[in-house]
Amino acid sequence: MADSAENRVSPEEGAGGREWTPTAAGKKKATTFRWIAMILWIVAIAAEAVAIFWLLPQREVVGADGEIVRNPDTGLLEEQGASVVFPQWAFITLLVMLVVIAALAITGSVLWKKANRLDPARKSDKVRFFVQNQLGAIIAIIAFLPLIILIFLNKDMDKGQKATAGIVGIVLAAVALFVGVDFDPPSVEQYTADQSTVIMLLGEDAVTWVDGGAVYHVCDTVSDIQTGSEIQYGTTAEAIEAGKSRLTLKFVSELEKCGMPVPENSDEITDALRAIQAGDAVTLPAPVWAAGDAPIEIEDAPAAE
Repeated sequence: MADSAENRVSPEEGAGGREWTPTAAGKKKATTFRWIAMILWIVAIAAEAVAIFWLLPQREVVGADGEIVRNPDTGLLEEQGASVVFPQWAFITLLVMLVVIAALAITGSVLWKKANRLDPARKSDKVRFFVQNQLGAIIAIIAFLPLIILIFLNKDMDKGQKATAGIVGIVLAAVALFVGVDFDPPSVEQYTADQSTVIMLLGEDAVTWVDGGAVYHVCDTVSDIQTGSEIQYGTTAEAIEAGKSRLTLKFVSELEKCGMPVPENSDEITDALRAIQAGDAVTLPAPVWAAGDAPIEIEDAPAAE
């Protein structure tokens, strides 16, 4: 059967014009994670400022008991043998601060990404979607790059101190940057497509999962969910709150296992859902049912005035 505009569902709107929204508890948890992450990042940047404006300028004069000589050009008495160095205590403190900055930045990034999985941004809002999902990487650059540059430009450090502090800073910055980057960020559109698929297949937003799994399911008798853990039931939003990332792509075999009708265009739905979950902008096709198999009739959303 050829597809038409009437039998395709926009991932932004979902079945019946319904967009996915987080649960109240999930929204609250995401907000808490974000506040903690922001506090950790502020402390990390404050520690960087302390290192730049207080620690790096530290210097110590050694050899101050050198010989007194007269400068032949100026005729003034000068002390030879004295030199200015970067103190060892300051060097050790700098290494500790680099580790502390990395720990704060990484912990903040982990919490921020957890928040984004509970309450994601819309992919259609490209600027916000990028900034919200890659903010951890941006903070890692801010927290390390100026400090690393100034370490290499410091004229009071000896070569050994500069090489050690520079390498440690670069390695920690790379780790913080890697953790901060979200390579597979979720989106409202992705969650809406999963929710729409569930509603169109089952007639309601009702899924099942277990604590140890990564995805949620449409049937509670399949082997993937018979792990011995307590089986949980709820909406797709509740599954996301419980830490499940998406709807399983094996929903066809699950429908067959539970004796529920399978749409005739199940392969097309699976391919579209896989593409949406991968971040592609495609339209989710509505199920094509054999006569009498449709679990629910989805009405079109009223046109906007």
